[in-house]
Amino acid sequence: MHPIVLARAPAIALLRFRAALVLMLIVSCPALAASPRVADMTWTEVRDAIHAGKTTILVPIGGTEQNGPHMVLGKHNVRATILAERIAVALGNALVAPVVAYVPEGSVDPPSGHMRFPGTISIPPSAFVATLEGAGRSFRAAGFRDVVFLGDHGGYQREQKIAADHLNREWARTNVRAHAIEEYYRVTETTFRQALEARGLRDDEIGVHAGLADTSLALAIDPELVRVDRLPASVGPAGTTGVQGDARRATAELGALGVEAIVKASVDAIRRAQRR
Repeated sequence: MHPIVLARAPAIALLRFRAALVLMLIVSCPALAASPRVADMTWTEVRDAIHAGKTTILVPIGGTEQNGPHMVLGKHNVRATILAERIAVALGNALVAPVVAYVPEGSVDPPSGHMRFPGTISIPPSAFVATLEGAGRSFRAAGFRDVVFLGDHGGYQREQKIAADHLNREWARTNVRAHAIEEYYRVTETTFRQALEARGLRDDEIGVHAGLADTSLALAIDPELVRVDRLPASVGPAGTTGVQGDARRATAELGALGVEAIVKASVDAIRRAQRR
């Protein structure tokens, strides 16, 4: 055999071994075999999944807003999608809708709130509610029986409940229900915050926007969301940095506490809602 072929043989064998290992993992773990995102599926695959019992659709709601000099504008969108996937896997009967990335963020003219910083996108609350209602009706038409709104941002919790209430009145004589799962967001203000305080972190650094808690969650979800080298630039008056808190001691390990708490609280809340 040619010397080059002999030299390549171990590498080829290793590649084949890795391919076989991946295939074995996929076969033994169905969760790895297919994405729960409907956007990654064909219409026939969605139909078949519904017929097989996946009649819950999770609607992750994010937002495109400033998150200080150190965190990307799409933080909420990435976080909501990945957390929704983990919740779907834990539930076992759910798929995940495309994330809602356009949400109310304040007045555009004159700019208020996060709209004072470049890149933030805001829509009227009425348009946001109408979007959720339209999505809910679409999912009902497809055959889903539980439409679950998971809002990653505190600013529109009221509006997502309004949308769910509207749909439930409309569907009163059917077996389809909409659910605004407020526990998903509430965990970040309660359980997660308490866990951070128990580890000696100060309230002023934990913060309420783009601070230690927010940044730690992002690091745990996807480190690419955070510009670690710019963390010092996030310290200063909120009006100039867009940050309320101090993210310099943020870590993925701290964020994992929040991820676990959000997934558990959301799964429990969804199951309770489905039993009503």
